[in-house]
Amino acid sequence: QVQLVESGGGLVQAGGSLRLSCAASGRTFSGSAMRWFRQAEGKEREFVAAISWNEIRSYLDSVKGRFTISRDNGKNTVYLQMNGLKPEDTAVYYCTAGGSIDMPAYWGQGTQVTVSS
Repeated sequence: QVQLVESGGGLVQAGGSLRLSCAASGRTFSGSAMRWFRQAEGKEREFVAAISWNEIRSYLDSVKGRFTISRDNGKNTVYLQMNGLKPEDTAVYYCTAGGSIDMPAYWGQGTQVTVSS
């Protein structure tokens, strides 16, 4: 059974940093793209960042230069380093694995990130 477990969310002041982790189990994702999405209350879910199997990265425009996605295939884990956090980054952040950006194969349960002003 495949599981994605996110951690690292929490409450932080504007300008602060958080590092989200997503540990996968049940199969290896070293050959798959890993992505982060987020959903703010009352808003649609949106793509945040992706890293391909060969470490090509892409980002939502509003997080470029502030967020960094990385992966450790040995640990079957993907990370999202978030610096310079803004109140508008407040959302539940979801890790996904495999599939496509429109239809990821697997989803984590989400972790809450709250940025206070």
